[in-house]
Amino acid sequence: MSKLNADVTILQAGIFSQWDEDSDALPKFIKATVHVPAEIDIEFGFLAQIKKAKNQKLRYCIYHPDIPDDNDNIRPPFDGEVFIESNDWKFYLGDTIWAPEHNKTGKWRMTLELKGKVVAEKTFNVHLRDDESQISAFWKRRGF
Repeated sequence: MSKLNADVTILQAGIFSQWDEDSDALPKFIKATVHVPAEIDIEFGFLAQIKKAKNQKLRYCIYHPDIPDDNDNIRPPFDGEVFIESNDWKFYLGDTIWAPEHNKTGKWRMTLELKGKVVAEKTFNVHLRDDESQISAFWKRRGF
């Protein structure tokens, strides 16, 4: 049995085209960013390349900000497991904003784990459009 350590690299992170879970195709990369506007159906996340880990179990998790369900209970993190299909495999982990968008703002942390260890993670700041213009104005006042 090989003792090679898996090699995990985040290739792209930010906004993507809509993901079709019934297709083998990965979503198309649109924009590199960790600042995501809270717009209905916007798709965001990251694409990771995983090498030297065929047939290992990959655990993924998306920690949402405190988003309530229909009964006002806080939704648990979205997680699951998949088996890595090859020794050079690409995996997309992402989510989308649904109505109402105002309660989806905050930090969305996405992680990948192999053998109980986090091997890739990215945190996205989902914000209302008004927040984005305030951030932009802040940096413009400082000459950027």
